[in-house]
Amino acid sequence: MKRDVKRNLKTLLSERLSPEEVRQLYKSYDIIGDIAVIRVPEHLDKHSRIVAEAIMETHKHVKSVWKQTTPVSGEFRLRGLELVAGEEKTETVYKEYGCVFKVDIKKCYFSPRLSYERMRIARQVGSGETVVNMFAGVGCYSILIAKHSDVEKVFSIDVNPVAVEYMRENVRLNRVEDKVVPILGDARQVIEEKLRGVADRALMPLPEKAYEFLEDALKALKPSGKNFIHYYCFEHATKDENPLKKAEEGVSRKLRSLGVSFEVVSERVVRETGPNWYQVVLDLKIEG
Repeated sequence: MKRDVKRNLKTLLSERLSPEEVRQLYKSYDIIGDIAVIRVPEHLDKHSRIVAEAIMETHKHVKSVWKQTTPVSGEFRLRGLELVAGEEKTETVYKEYGCVFKVDIKKCYFSPRLSYERMRIARQVGSGETVVNMFAGVGCYSILIAKHSDVEKVFSIDVNPVAVEYMRENVRLNRVEDKVVPILGDARQVIEEKLRGVADRALMPLPEKAYEFLEDALKALKPSGKNFIHYYCFEHATKDENPLKKAEEGVSRKLRSLGVSFEVVSERVVRETGPNWYQVVLDLKIEG
């Protein structure tokens, strides 16, 4: 089905742009509920509306197409967006693995590209576990864990007040009030004041800052729990380098400096984020 969609989109664009222009366009775009988000090379910016209209013809349910104008950045991990075609709306409802998420893509960080990764983590959570999600956003990881495992509690922290409001609504929409606890605040401060030693598993889905918060993830773990940390980071690696090995070397230096021994239970490249840049996850078992 996805191949058919791509072929149909390429066919539409080929009728309206030159072969070279079609070749230079970014091949991927995000669809979040009834909103599409595209990126267009600067020299092809004049063709943004053609791309947007082709997407709306290909995906009949899409009502708005926004162009990403800046990278994800800042404390709240937001990106610049400019309306290209359709309705001027940024709030939508997105569905994933039987869960429903309401989100405003202009005010909260959200990526449909992490769908597989969210479920991968949910399937690892064991019966009766307590999880601390240090960077929860609108609650996607936390709610999938609550719906697809027999978790006891997921403490879900985020510093963005708008994201936390959406998280609270998503918790209600998915009927997991008894399992997911939304918390507004800085993860370091919240763990220090309220969540020291409570977790079997700490989740760190903020690749930009996970390294500097690694010691706080350790503080969240129980003295004698299962003691897993899911650590995400961005790594630059040339064709002769292994981004997973580089990530593991960085974590090793940090944990050894803290006197902590660990095992990398599994590791994977989540996605490529740019030329020679990768988002990586390490599943760490903390041993001491």
